[in-house]
Amino acid sequence: MPSLGRNRSAEPSLAAKPEDRLYSSRFKSRPRGPGRRGAFSPLTRRILYVNAVALCLLAAGLLYLDEYRDSLIASETEALRVQGELFAAALGEGAVTTDAAAVQEFRSDIVSGMVRRLVQTTKTRARLFATNGALIDSQDLLRSGRLVVIEDLPPPERESVLELTLRFFYHIIAMLVPDEKQLPVFVDRGDVSLDDFAEAERALRGEPAEALRQTPAGQLVISVGVPVQRYKKVLGVLVLTKGGAEIEHNLFEVRTTILQVFAGAFGITVLLSIYLASTIARPIKRLSSVAEAVRRQQGGRMEIPDLTARGDEIGDLSGALKDMTEALWLRMDAIESFAADVAHEIKNPLTSLRSAVETAARVKDPEQQKRLMSIIMADVKRLDRLISDISDASRLDAELSRAESEPVDIGRILETLVDVHQSSTEDGGQRMVLHLHSNRLMVSGMEGRIVQVLRNLIGNAISFSPPDGVIELSARMEGSEIVILIEDDGPGIPENKLTGIFDRFYSDRPEGEDFGNHSGLGLSISRQIVEAHGGRIYAENRRNEEGATSGARFVVRLPAI
Repeated sequence: MPSLGRNRSAEPSLAAKPEDRLYSSRFKSRPRGPGRRGAFSPLTRRILYVNAVALCLLAAGLLYLDEYRDSLIASETEALRVQGELFAAALGEGAVTTDAAAVQEFRSDIVSGMVRRLVQTTKTRARLFATNGALIDSQDLLRSGRLVVIEDLPPPERESVLELTLRFFYHIIAMLVPDEKQLPVFVDRGDVSLDDFAEAERALRGEPAEALRQTPAGQLVISVGVPVQRYKKVLGVLVLTKGGAEIEHNLFEVRTTILQVFAGAFGITVLLSIYLASTIARPIKRLSSVAEAVRRQQGGRMEIPDLTARGDEIGDLSGALKDMTEALWLRMDAIESFAADVAHEIKNPLTSLRSAVETAARVKDPEQQKRLMSIIMADVKRLDRLISDISDASRLDAELSRAESEPVDIGRILETLVDVHQSSTEDGGQRMVLHLHSNRLMVSGMEGRIVQVLRNLIGNAISFSPPDGVIELSARMEGSEIVILIEDDGPGIPENKLTGIFDRFYSDRPEGEDFGNHSGLGLSISRQIVEAHGGRIYAENRRNEEGATSGARFVVRLPAI
């Protein structure tokens, strides 16, 4: 047989099918890959969004200072109530007179003086209602001209751009932050009465009361009503009101501080997010670009970037893609080599067949025609066997990857094969001996394919053994493996062919056997099946006591269960 060369010139004819070109064009009509999505990749944007949204939600929660505002209002209301009780007690003791009829009433001159002093020191507005509805208002006293109030105003402050920006965002956020408590609106018409102050009506019954209102502009107004009593008798009600400017200022200071911290944290978050995204998106983008180039086969054989030194999931992905690509290239090389070998092997019988057919058409001698027809039949038989084995080898990978494994009893299979051989062998023929060194020889796999391996090896041993030879089969446990031995009494295997016999289309048959009865794929398929089961198969020569070759031995090692 001629040497088995790999005819690379046959590759274009095998790969240039119309359906392949159509398949390739369908892929190329959908351009994909990185580099067309703007400054930031979708992954970078998602990381930015997630981190920014989480920080914004945290900041929004901090800016929603409802409990803090309530505590400030409660503190301010309590302070205002204490002030009212003190001044109500002072008014009851120092501004009330009793006439000859034992009627107690306020002295307007003393009350006016005390009220003016009250508002001067506390910056509040005081309204004193008598039980008959008469009103003394501190604002009216200040407008009467009898008291001049001088207040030093602070110099005008020029706010920086940052402060103006913070104030602008503060007002926007203040409008967005919901106010769960809708306060009644109080309009100071100038002619108010007791009916306008619910807290005053309660205070007339001797109980201090407070109320919260807001101006039409939305500004908070705190109000307390305190009864003015003398000898347990309620003579009037002192209503103190104070705006919520100080409370709003405190809230503004706190929220401004939160906004400043948020601005700094937001900037750091954006930078860290971009850094994090770059450590994730960039290597993935590189891997995607190379994978796309591999798919399109641009630039020849592409190497996947090795990022395994990262020690993270992206490094694992890089290693997996690199291994997968290497396996893909090896598979492509194997397919090309297999195609070339198939073309070469089929070409030989086809050449012989064509020559015999052409000769048969010209030969008139019946004997020569009979010999040519036998050659033609042998070549047809050889082609049929070759095509069958090639078909089996080509679909073996797909079958091994899809089939489900099941427990397989190696001992039972060997016993069955020995029984079949003994029942079909005439007396005086080759004997087959089985040695099982363990009661349990179980592996996980596909029983049919394991039987195919053992039948191939036994058939090979039968072919090379003499007619009266002995074929020994044995199986034993060795560590975590099951070791199967098939030994014959044949001429053995050349030392330089111990590994080559497992190559595709290798053919070295015993003398006297008809040419073309074997395709040379049996041992190659056997190795493929054994390796798919996680095992190994190899060959070695048997030696007698003198060290001479006494036969061949095939060893199959499979993981036990």
